[in-house]
Amino acid sequence: MSSTYRPPLAVHIIWHPSDSDTAGSILEAASKHLSRDISRPFSRNLNIPIFLYSSNSPDIVPAFPKELAVRNVMFVFTSVNTRGHDSWNDYIRSLPCTDSIRIVPVALSREGLGHGEEGSLKSLNFIRAYEWPTVSMQQHAILSMAHEIYRHGFVEIKENDKGKSSSIKIFLSHAKSGDTGRLHAESIKRFIDNTNMSHFFDAMDISPGFRFDAEITKHIKESTLVAIGSDAYSSRYWCQREILCAKEHHRPMIAVDCLEDYEDRIFPAGSNVPCVHVSLEVPISESDILRVLTATILETIRHHHALKSLEFYQLSGWIDKSCVLVSRPPEIRHLIALKAEGKIKQVCYPEPPIYSEEGDWHHKLEIDTFTPLWSRPENVSLDCRRVGISISDVPNDGFKESHIPASQLKRLAQDLARHILARSGTLLYGGDLRKDGFTEFLLEEAIALKNRINTDEIHVENYLAWPIYKANKEMIAWRSNFRAVMKSIEIAIPDDIAGDVDKDNFLPPSTPQNNYYWSRCLTEMRLNSIDSSHARICAGGKLFGYNGKMPGILEEILIAIDKKKPIFLLGAFGGVVGEVCKVLRGETYPEPLTETWQLTHNAGYIDRQAIARAQGMHADYEQVKTALTGINIPALCKTSGLDEELFRRLMDSPFVDECVHLIVHGLKSLAS
Repeated sequence: MSSTYRPPLAVHIIWHPSDSDTAGSILEAASKHLSRDISRPFSRNLNIPIFLYSSNSPDIVPAFPKELAVRNVMFVFTSVNTRGHDSWNDYIRSLPCTDSIRIVPVALSREGLGHGEEGSLKSLNFIRAYEWPTVSMQQHAILSMAHEIYRHGFVEIKENDKGKSSSIKIFLSHAKSGDTGRLHAESIKRFIDNTNMSHFFDAMDISPGFRFDAEITKHIKESTLVAIGSDAYSSRYWCQREILCAKEHHRPMIAVDCLEDYEDRIFPAGSNVPCVHVSLEVPISESDILRVLTATILETIRHHHALKSLEFYQLSGWIDKSCVLVSRPPEIRHLIALKAEGKIKQVCYPEPPIYSEEGDWHHKLEIDTFTPLWSRPENVSLDCRRVGISISDVPNDGFKESHIPASQLKRLAQDLARHILARSGTLLYGGDLRKDGFTEFLLEEAIALKNRINTDEIHVENYLAWPIYKANKEMIAWRSNFRAVMKSIEIAIPDDIAGDVDKDNFLPPSTPQNNYYWSRCLTEMRLNSIDSSHARICAGGKLFGYNGKMPGILEEILIAIDKKKPIFLLGAFGGVVGEVCKVLRGETYPEPLTETWQLTHNAGYIDRQAIARAQGMHADYEQVKTALTGINIPALCKTSGLDEELFRRLMDSPFVDECVHLIVHGLKSLAS
């Protein structure tokens, strides 16, 4: 297995903090369309790694983006603010621009164009975001950005390219009889031809009377097919031929739903693709046209990105070299064709996996179908291993040093939950019951997985410290909603404080003494959780604003190491684990792990430490330093089931897929 992970594509976005309001709207669109939706973890949308760069101060600049992928597309938002601050002007002028880092400047205001006079942005063509209509800014943003991602990520751009040679070819498939489909197709083509969308798209359709011949097949073979589904569409022979041609040649495709009344049969080959519903109003509105074009370009990128990613996984040894790679879940016509060839036994398609009931016919053809991180659970069992997850929010530095969006930690938690639970592991989490907290995300993932693979063998244990489980209404609601997958473990009050509190009632952390009681109970919960686990996964973690003896994940790391439990540390996601990984790399000991820093940055911590010290229960940060700097790296790696090179890669990797792959690899090694 290769330890060098360079995905095919990464997107980097840079903006000045004073432009956060304008840039925020664009970032929201980018996150929604380019990343997997954490509220729909089994959705089949794009999943391009995104890294963000800004700061909390108008005069402070972030770190420079690095060459993290084979191709890196860097969007630089320029404005009067980036031009007017010397530090930012110098920063943008010096941005790295290499064969693998392509810069795309986006002018939020006319003044931002001034960066094109010098440095890294000199002579580059700017996206003029200030010209976008406010009402459709997000649609224009994602179309413009997606086109640049397609051009720089998947097309070999020739010198002096004006954009047309790298535009996306669209084949508009529609019924020639009736009005809606034909008129919508004509409106879409006219809109493309008569606006700046002609730089993004090259649209074609077949006029009435045109023969379906080799020329048409040639166009479809190099296009994204847009199937405009009117009432008559699926019953038309030529429409079916166009769909079959696109599927035969494995082309990206979307469906546009504009049914007026009734369709007596949906053509089966027209399924298994994204679908956009548009109004029946003629002419079709500009808003609906933009939605269709957005879906078209995103599906085109998803198709290319999926295949490039699968090819990389195959080269890295994640997937057998004899396996066929496809950009969509397998379809019956394709598998029958592979079966007829008699050589292919395996087909790999992109995450996430389809429901087992949907794919049960694959095995009747004696072809094994799977995703890169997911094959049949019985083949990759973790042998009932109990795996603790220590993942929590990290402090936001405005993306000056930490460039991973907060949503990626939640996606990491979801993916880990999915792959551990499906492999007969038990998931342990010591979490609170906040709305939209990590506990909720883990449990919702467990429920979705239980339904997806149709099993009762899904086990999540949520460890709760006193007095958290005394919030009765919340606990009852949680147990009601998640009883099918969750078992609550209520940890008793430690003996040394049991006589000082009313164990039957909730105690708010509102005084220094109460805070001390909370910290003792949290330590007891962590000791019990880690004692009960076979391994621990750690990422993120608050450095301040906690109720415990010390930062919670720091305490869990120290307990796990002391008890010689296998531990997986994901340092690229920042927070406590990021600081601990700096120690393991031999860097200068981090200030946030010292008592002086902790006392300065945590209100009330001085009093909590003083009370704890009087009882001999305080956080001794000199002992913390001794424990961390004394870690035997080779022994730590061996305990985790990874060699040292892979363990260090896990500490450094900012990519969720790679981290999950390495962790599952380590856990499987331990299980075997």
